[in-house]
Amino acid sequence: MSSAERARASTSGARPPAASSRAMNRLLVPTIALAGGACAPNAAAKPVPAPLAAAESSYQAVRALKDATDIARELHSRTVPSGDSLAAVARAYGPARDGLDALLRAADSAALDTVDQRALGVMRLTARAELAADSATGPPADTARPDCAYSARAIAALAHGLDSLAARMDACYSYEAMHVMVDGQRLDRLGVLGRMTSEPSAAERRRLFLTLVPLFQSVNGADDENSPYRQMVRLSAARWREQGSPVSEAARAAGIAPDSAAVWLERILARWRDVTPDSLVEPWDYDYLAGAAERRLDKRISHAGLPVLNAAYYRALGADVDTLHVHYDLAPRAGKTAVAYTTFGRRARLERGAWVRGDEWVFATYEYGGLDNLAELMHETGHAIHIAAIRTRPAFFDWPDDDAFTEGIADIAALETTEPAWQQRWLGDSASLAEDMRSRYAAIMMDVCWSLFEIRMHANPEADPNVVWSDLTSTYLHIRPHPELSWWARREQLISLPGYMSNYAIGGIIIADLRARLIAEHGNFALGDSTWYTWTSARLYQWGLERTSRSVIEGFLGRPLSPDALLADLARMRPIR
Repeated sequence: MSSAERARASTSGARPPAASSRAMNRLLVPTIALAGGACAPNAAAKPVPAPLAAAESSYQAVRALKDATDIARELHSRTVPSGDSLAAVARAYGPARDGLDALLRAADSAALDTVDQRALGVMRLTARAELAADSATGPPADTARPDCAYSARAIAALAHGLDSLAARMDACYSYEAMHVMVDGQRLDRLGVLGRMTSEPSAAERRRLFLTLVPLFQSVNGADDENSPYRQMVRLSAARWREQGSPVSEAARAAGIAPDSAAVWLERILARWRDVTPDSLVEPWDYDYLAGAAERRLDKRISHAGLPVLNAAYYRALGADVDTLHVHYDLAPRAGKTAVAYTTFGRRARLERGAWVRGDEWVFATYEYGGLDNLAELMHETGHAIHIAAIRTRPAFFDWPDDDAFTEGIADIAALETTEPAWQQRWLGDSASLAEDMRSRYAAIMMDVCWSLFEIRMHANPEADPNVVWSDLTSTYLHIRPHPELSWWARREQLISLPGYMSNYAIGGIIIADLRARLIAEHGNFALGDSTWYTWTSARLYQWGLERTSRSVIEGFLGRPLSPDALLADLARMRPIR
C-alpha cells in the first residue's frame, strides 16, 4: 500500500525559510534553485517564473520536514532519520508551513503557462490537505489500548462525525489486529491467516478463524443498528453523493468509464467462478484451498530469509535496494500499524544538475516467513523502487494521481512469485501452474469482492453488510454463506479509506495488462534481467504527478486499458478442474 492512502521564504527568490535550528538547516539545505532553469528533464523545459520558483522551493522544504516527522512517528522515535530531535523538527515545521502558505497565495496563476498552473494547483491542494498546519507536530502516538467501549451513534452525530468515527474504529481495529489470542499466545492478524493457509485440520482452521471475531466486532459490533460500520457507511455514502465516489475516480483515472467499473469487476468474478470448482467451501477453508503452492514452498522461505530473497530478486532486476536507499522496518512493535505500506523518507532531489538519491521506507510486520509474506514484501518493495525512480520537479514529486495505478505497478515484479519458473529459480522447487494461478488470484478475487461490497453498501447504506458480503462470496467465490459472521471486516482500508479497495481490484486489471505488454516488449524477467529496472523506470516509474496515470498506462500499452489480459490469465487455471 502506498502512503498516499496515509513549509519561510522571500517572495523575490528561491531560498529556504530562515531558521536557526540545526534540524531546519540539515533538512532544508538541499532545496532546488528553480528560477532561471528547468528543474527536471521531464518537466517544463523553460525557466520557472521566480515567484513560483520560490513557492516550489519552499514546498520542497516543507515536504522534507513532513517526511522526516512521518518516519519518526511511525518508528515511535523521538529523533528523525537525520539524527535531529523530532521536537526540533516539529517546531521548525510551523514557521516553514506559514512561509509556504504566503508564497502560494502570492503566486499569480494567471501569469503562468498550463504546466506551471498545474504545478501551482498541485502544491495548493497538497498544502491544504497533506501538509495541514498541525500534520507534522506532536510526539509519537500513544501505544496504549484504545477506548473501544464507545457509542458509534454519538460519535457519528458530532460535527466531523465521519472522520472521528473512522479514527476510533481504526484505532480499535489496529489494536485487535495486533493482539489476536490463540491458546494464550498473542499473534497478529497476518499470523493467524498464515496459519489457516497451512493448517491441515478443517476444525482447527475454523477455530483459528473464530479467534478473529473480536477484530470483526471492532468494525461491525453485533451487526445491528449500533454497529460502528453501519453508522460510518451512512456518513460515507453521503460524502460520496456530495463529493463523488472514489471508485468512479479510480476508474476514470485508469481510463475506465465509471459506469463500466462494476461491470468489469463482475466479469472478472464470473470468470473465476467458471474456472474453479463449484462446490461450496467454508470461509476458513478458502485460503487453505488456495494455498497449495504456499504449503509446498513455505518451508523454503524462512523468516530471516524474507528480506534476503526480496533483495536478491530485485538486485537481479537491476534494482539494488541498498543502492536505492530502501529502508525496512519489519519487526513487530507495540502500537505499530497493522497495514503494510511504503513511503518517502527523503525525496530524490536535483543538485547542480545531478540527481541525488532519496530514501524510501517500507513498514510491515512479519513474525513468520512463507510465500505470502514474501509476495507482500516484494509488493511493498515494488512501491519503493517506483518512488526511487521518480525524476520530476518538486511540485510533481509524489505518488501518481491514481492509487489503482500505484498499487498495480507495485506488483509488476512481485507477481512473478506465482510463476513456476520463478519458484524453481529462486526457491529450488515449484508448485504446479494450476496451484500457482489459484494462489495468484484467490486474494485478488477477494479484493474484487471487497470493491463490489463497498459499491453496493454505499449505494444502499441501510443494507445488512453481512448479507451483502455473503451474497457476493457465495455467488462468485463458492463460499458458504455465514451472515452471522462479519468476516468481511478483515481489511483496515474499509474503515480508514472507504472505496480504496477498488484500487486493488482495478490494480489487478492494470498489472495484468501492463505485465503482458512488458513481457511482449522486453521479454520474460522471472529468472532475472539486469536491464529491467532502467527500462521499466523510463516507461512507467519516473513521472510522479507530471503525467496522469491514464496517459502513462495508455502510452505504454498503445491503447486504452482492457480486462482481457486478466481474463486470459485466469483461463490458465482450467487444469485445476
